[in-house]
Amino acid sequence: MRFKNYSFQKKVFIGRKVKKICKKNNVKFLVNDDPILTKILNADGCHLGQNDMKIHKARQIIGKKIIGITCHNSISLAKTAIKSKPTYLAFGAFFSSKTKKVKYKATTKILNDVKKITKIPLIAIGGINNENYKNLLLNNASLLAISSYIWKNKKYKPSKAIERFE
Repeated sequence: MRFKNYSFQKKVFIGRKVKKICKKNNVKFLVNDDPILTKILNADGCHLGQNDMKIHKARQIIGKKIIGITCHNSISLAKTAIKSKPTYLAFGAFFSSKTKKVKYKATTKILNDVKKITKIPLIAIGGINNENYKNLLLNNASLLAISSYIWKNKKYKPSKAIERFE
């Protein structure tokens, strides 16, 4: 759940609804940037960006739940993150995205390089769609974060967009 410009109360209100939907569909519910909100919602975990709370402090708040760390396109950030034992490492953006402005451009080289130094799952983020996802999976992406292709697709409704991956 990623809402940058909403009040905390609105995030809690929406988060409770999203959690029910995720639970009904047996999908993990992660909160972006906010371990405190993660705890209040009893979400499955939290994703932390480079400017968010450090993982050791987040662990004090949410315990053994999922915590992912953004590493952009940097082996150095990945090595630092690995020391803190996150659940996953996220890299991107791999492609242009409608979700947010791309500051860091990643290539499959970063996935292959990081895979050589860790067994931690690697997540690919940014502009992923039904035409470009396979190459990421073939190059050590463990999971894909796909947002705009599903939620901002002008051609397909979300359910149809998801079916295009099957």
